[in-house]
Amino acid sequence: MKLSIRALTITCAILWGGSVLCVAVANLLWPPYGAGFLEVLASVYPGYSADSTFGGLLNVTLYALVDGAVGGLILGWLYNLLAAKCEGKNKEI
Repeated sequence: MKLSIRALTITCAILWGGSVLCVAVANLLWPPYGAGFLEVLASVYPGYSADSTFGGLLNVTLYALVDGAVGGLILGWLYNLLAAKCEGKNKEI
């Protein structure tokens, strides 16, 4: 069974981007909330500092959307590749 790489890419982008957006919005409203998580993201995403500003919120959300999309794309491609190889071996048996 093949996965739709496009659907998985969009799904991962929305889930990861949405999750980061929720934490960043919560951090804007209640500054100590999620600070450690946002600091980890600041160490991964260049140009983002874990500050509680609207610009920082947009910055980290865009990074997370792209990151989630790339991760979903790679995951879907790898799954389809391995599924095709395993399916070929099962037909030989």
